[in-house]
Amino acid sequence: MSAFTIDAQDFDFYTKIAVPAPTFCPECRAQRRMTWRNERSLYRRRCALTGKDVISCFGPESGITVYDRDVWWSDQWDPLASGAPYDFNEPFFVQFRKLLEQTPMPAVFNNRTVRSNYTNHTGDMKDCYLVFASWGGENILYAGKEMRCKDSADLLTTKDSELCYECIAVEKAYRTLFSENCESCTDSYFLYECRGCSNCFGCVNLRSKSYHIFNEPYSKENYFAALERMDLGNHESLIQAKRKFEELKTRSVRKYANILNCQSVTGDMLYRVDTCTECYDLAEDVRNCKFINNGGMKLYDTYDSYGAGAGAELLHESVDSGANGSLLCFGIVVWGGRDVFYSYNCENCTSIFGCIGLRNKSYCILNKQYTKESFDELRTKIIEHMQAMPYTDRQGRAYRYGEFFPSELSPFAYNETIAQEYYPLTREQADERGFRWRDPESRNYTVTQASGTLPNYIKDVPDSILDDVIGCAHTGTCDEQCTTAFKIIAPELQFYRKLNLPLPRLCPNCRHYQRLKQRNPTRLWHRACQCAGSTSSPQAGGASDGGAYRNTGEHVHGAAHCPNEFETPYAPERPEVIYCEQCYNAEVV
Repeated sequence: MSAFTIDAQDFDFYTKIAVPAPTFCPECRAQRRMTWRNERSLYRRRCALTGKDVISCFGPESGITVYDRDVWWSDQWDPLASGAPYDFNEPFFVQFRKLLEQTPMPAVFNNRTVRSNYTNHTGDMKDCYLVFASWGGENILYAGKEMRCKDSADLLTTKDSELCYECIAVEKAYRTLFSENCESCTDSYFLYECRGCSNCFGCVNLRSKSYHIFNEPYSKENYFAALERMDLGNHESLIQAKRKFEELKTRSVRKYANILNCQSVTGDMLYRVDTCTECYDLAEDVRNCKFINNGGMKLYDTYDSYGAGAGAELLHESVDSGANGSLLCFGIVVWGGRDVFYSYNCENCTSIFGCIGLRNKSYCILNKQYTKESFDELRTKIIEHMQAMPYTDRQGRAYRYGEFFPSELSPFAYNETIAQEYYPLTREQADERGFRWRDPESRNYTVTQASGTLPNYIKDVPDSILDDVIGCAHTGTCDEQCTTAFKIIAPELQFYRKLNLPLPRLCPNCRHYQRLKQRNPTRLWHRACQCAGSTSSPQAGGASDGGAYRNTGEHVHGAAHCPNEFETPYAPERPEVIYCEQCYNAEVV
């Protein structure tokens, strides 16, 4: 935990929602919240009510009773049955954990999904497989934070796109592959920061271009002839093309942050955001927020949240919450309602505290019903009790009213959660910091096809590949939650054949972590624009040969060094050449 500053604006917000200022720094608060969200780790469990086999995000050792998702949403059980009176002889968080073990949870957090059993934290999905934290998709394989895509595979934060593969932060694209931070591109391979491009290959920072290869223009005929010579259906040819593309990316200038149509903001991956500080992956009308990661769609006056929005305001220390809710604080999967504090998986409730699994309830504490008067009186006493008898974790850290749930009470181990994606740790580091760790399960399979023996061309792959267990090229030696082996499913094989793509050599987990490594960190450094007039500043060293980037456009500061400074997710020691928005636009627009 590092030192941090709480400014006057922060105190105004905490006063508005009647909570004390936090005692953990912003990064530790974010890491703690993330230890309560498992998106990708799935297990076979049995519904405790019906005996049906289910896929669940709660592991067998979690201590959580799971119901089949549809059973959980039915009227076959009453969440108030697990309610208990408040015990002033125990810390609040201890009592909450006991309630968590006594109240059934849905096996997965899905809404309106059809033939998509192997998904979690998703909604409006049809025929999807291993898709997580996504909304609106059809025939999607191996994706995270996807929205409204179709017939695509291996995506991360991709929206409104079709027939896409290995794309990151791509929007409104069609038949676009191996691309990142692009919009409205079609029939293209290996693009970075391109807009409105079609039939382009290996290009960076292009706008409304066609028939370009590694940023060089071609005639239509020569373009397709060059693609044919590249032999892109060949696995080895694709690897060579990717290496050349990565070299071009490193030599190219980059904007200090991915920020578009915003005012008074710091962070990255922001679109239509106003007056927000240290926020990431936010879009579509967000105002007056701080320390938010992943959310938007009308989100106002909110602090310290992951996955927040959809018509919400006054959220604080929340995970996957909002959906037309207000004053939702210290909650996990809280949708709708108002005045919901320290609760988990509750919908459309008003004035509840420390509750789990409630729907359309009011004036409840630890799943026990009260009158309004008795609720208000007891809540006041509980807040005083949380201050007088805090929960103390194994590291000696105290958790009073105003702090999120302790990580050691989470039903998930650290490496099951998204905390491992944003703040990766080794097992030794996790143990040292008091986080639980889950060892991989023993696997009872025999690899029948090594990744190195797979055919280079998809046309040479027989249907019998569907019966093979393929060894992951990482063989479990990486830090990417490697499953060591994987299988190809029928829709996947059809997809590869349709797009003339060779089979992958890595398991889905390793492919996911490879995409994560392309993402900027959720951390900012104060830097100056590296534009020094006709070239980037000498210390930039962005080109592979150690040279400076040479400008192609006219800049308002002329031959002088650009005076602009900014907050950027690019650390000073990184090799990329980083320009302010004015200098970047002079080069690419």
